[in-house]
Amino acid sequence: MASHPYISGPGNILQMISYLRKNFPATVTSETVKKFGLASNNESYVINALQFLGLIDEEGKRTTEGHDVLVLPDAKFPAAFETLVKKAYSDLFEIRGDDAWTMTKSELIGYFRTTDKTSEVIGGRQAGVFQVFRSLAGHESAEDRTAPKSPARARGSRAKAAPDQSKEKAAGSVDTKIKAEIGPSGGRKDMALTVRIEINLPANGSKETYDNIFKSIRANLYV
Repeated sequence: MASHPYISGPGNILQMISYLRKNFPATVTSETVKKFGLASNNESYVINALQFLGLIDEEGKRTTEGHDVLVLPDAKFPAAFETLVKKAYSDLFEIRGDDAWTMTKSELIGYFRTTDKTSEVIGGRQAGVFQVFRSLAGHESAEDRTAPKSPARARGSRAKAAPDQSKEKAAGSVDTKIKAEIGPSGGRKDMALTVRIEINLPANGSKETYDNIFKSIRANLYV
């Protein structure tokens, strides 16, 4: 059995710790994880990771050390969390020292597979959990930053993309199409004018900005 924690979506652990930093209940169980909507059917893996770090004990009760670290302000949190990580992964740091903070995922997988006799898949998940922990400790590498995020975070990124794209468009645009119908003699029989107005409002515009846009449309297009 693997002695180091693992999970298919390490981002769930990152989010759980983020929630606990805001409100750390006296007891944290799989039901607590489920209420946050994290790691569906894999809640126990999140609990195992929290126990491994010493944030909660075997009964799910928060530890004094864990509570003291998670309530620290952002400026002091990484250094204190680093201590928890080095203590939990003492075997890794005894062998690699501070180089463990910069090991590539491939190197981490090799270490965990050798130590725990796990498969490549499990070793990869163990490496993913360690990458999350070291990022919280202020040692996020370029490889960690490009790693896939949890589904919830990915959805949030896509949701924010639309406003950014709208900034590249003009505040208002007019698309005018002229359609001419040709008579039997080849002369112009009739002409139809179609005006399509497409307005892309800037996401960060003020009320005055919007008023000016519509005032301009009224002045230039209404007859």
